[in-house]
Amino acid sequence: MAIGNHAVPYTLAQLSNVTKHYGGNTVLNGVDFEVRKGEFVALVGPSGTGKTTLLRILAGLEFANGGQAHVQSTTSVVFQDPRLIQAQRVWRNVLLDESSRRGARELAKAALRDVGLEEKLDSWPRSLSGGQAQRVAVARALYRQPELLLLDEPFSALDAFTRRGAQNLVLQLWAKYTLSVVIVTHDLEEALVLADRIIILSKGRIQSETRVDLPRDRDTTSTAFNALKRELLQQFSQGMH
Repeated sequence: MAIGNHAVPYTLAQLSNVTKHYGGNTVLNGVDFEVRKGEFVALVGPSGTGKTTLLRILAGLEFANGGQAHVQSTTSVVFQDPRLIQAQRVWRNVLLDESSRRGARELAKAALRDVGLEEKLDSWPRSLSGGQAQRVAVARALYRQPELLLLDEPFSALDAFTRRGAQNLVLQLWAKYTLSVVIVTHDLEEALVLADRIIILSKGRIQSETRVDLPRDRDTTSTAFNALKRELLQQFSQGMH
């Protein structure tokens, strides 16, 4: 699967000096951040550093207490929990409240075909593996034809083999639809496999930003990959102090 870097001609989302508080707890403190067309960005950092809050602001699920947030694109979110409705067949989970529209099953089938689950159209969620359930969640997100796909640790509950397959799927969809993607992850290797740009957050601020210029597919055993991984691990550990 040879995937090249996308051109990044314009900005889809921009946060300027954004702050976010929950009670007396400051979660984001003066964050400047942008996502450009076709870009794949990873947000990395210890728990409680504001990664998911930043993602939720991009999705319009949270509002900043200060600064400005401009999102000029349609967005879809995939969470760690697939959040499938157990009483609905898979195809209805893909379309949710639009399942009564004309040609709904065919639309759901097309979305499921994109994630390799066309044969699960009429299955019940309880019959799916964890990896399959997460693929349905991705199909549901893609059905809405987003320009900006937001991923909140979607693969963290999967075993290593299934996780790598899910990562490859997202890369294929990113290339096919020229998506912009922002992923929240604790896994630096996952960030290096996927992203054009890795942002490490610490204590509600952006600690560092690293551009990943390694060619795709990325060889996790290569000298260049592991040198960059060591550099990021050092930055990551500094953010924990």
